[in-house]
Amino acid sequence: MLDTHAVCDALINHFESHSGKHRKGVTTAGKHLGDKRNTDLTVLPNEVGLQGNEILKTYIDQLYECYKDYLLQWPFLGQTVGNLEIGPFSLVRYHAGDHFQKIHTERADLSTLHRILVWMTYLNDVEAGGSTYFSHYDIEVQPRQGLTLIWPAEWTHAHRGNILGTGSKYIITGWMHFPQ
Repeated sequence: MLDTHAVCDALINHFESHSGKHRKGVTTAGKHLGDKRNTDLTVLPNEVGLQGNEILKTYIDQLYECYKDYLLQWPFLGQTVGNLEIGPFSLVRYHAGDHFQKIHTERADLSTLHRILVWMTYLNDVEAGGSTYFSHYDIEVQPRQGLTLIWPAEWTHAHRGNILGTGSKYIITGWMHFPQ
């Protein structure tokens, strides 16, 4: 099994090697380059097991270990929701000056009601800007390679991505939701 840093590096390479599938500034509400300046590569769950995507399977297995730890910290969740699934998720790149600057929540309208948890892993260290800011708690998380965050998709965890000062920032992110 690869170590966490090697998995992060391999995910960045996977993103960069699939430039034909990149999209800019897309949210569930459409394209919003004023609010969200980045480049996404969307991955569908049924693509994880395809040849050439082995690193995605390796990452999802590591994410599951993080999820099990989250359930140990919040046992009520495991007793209440039962099994959760992962839907489409994204590998994302930000260049200097990019951001998801708008304070937002991951469960904001009828199309996102199924989302229970959000997950995000920083794929590289970031030195200048690029932090994730949770406005209700005044908490700012600086990206460090391999750091995975899991949080409720509710309004209680509204957040934004601060402007990246220099270099590039890579993340992988998605949602855990009720089974379809």
